[in-house]
Amino acid sequence: MAAFHCIAIKTEIADRFRRTGQDDNGNRIKLIMATASGTFPCRHCLRLGKPGETMLLGSYNLPRPSGIYWTPSPIFVHQTACTRAEAENEVAPIVRANPLVSVRAYDEEDQCLYDLGQVCAGHDVDDPLERALGDPRTAFVNIHTARPGCLLALVERLPINSIDATAGVGFP
Repeated sequence: MAAFHCIAIKTEIADRFRRTGQDDNGNRIKLIMATASGTFPCRHCLRLGKPGETMLLGSYNLPRPSGIYWTPSPIFVHQTACTRAEAENEVAPIVRANPLVSVRAYDEEDQCLYDLGQVCAGHDVDDPLERALGDPRTAFVNIHTARPGCLLALVERLPINSIDATAGVGFP
């Protein structure tokens, strides 16, 4: 598989949700207590909330894709500060923990590459992700929960021979 990284939302966004109590669309952030019977995937540390932790639920405006395929997404963030995920060549734990995910590949013009899209169990995401990242048309991949459609992580190839492995589309 091509070298890649799952990109979390920037700390500034998670901090703004915590500080203002408002999401990207001016809605009041909802406080949700994580339980053992549910999944509460933090989009900042890319880990599940533990039972008893308070999670923030709000609407996040995805930076990409832009245009026709753009959509806002509900996201969870830990109420207390957590460390931003920065793993390379590792699928985010919140993707693996999800029972059903949708892998969506996009080109440089933010057009969905339908033939590369696939729905699978989170623990089976390696092959669909490898297929999408291995296609030269793919600029980035968004992995969503397949049922509600919430963004889990943006995935990009790592630059070859680059000092700055965090360059690229990224989340603002």
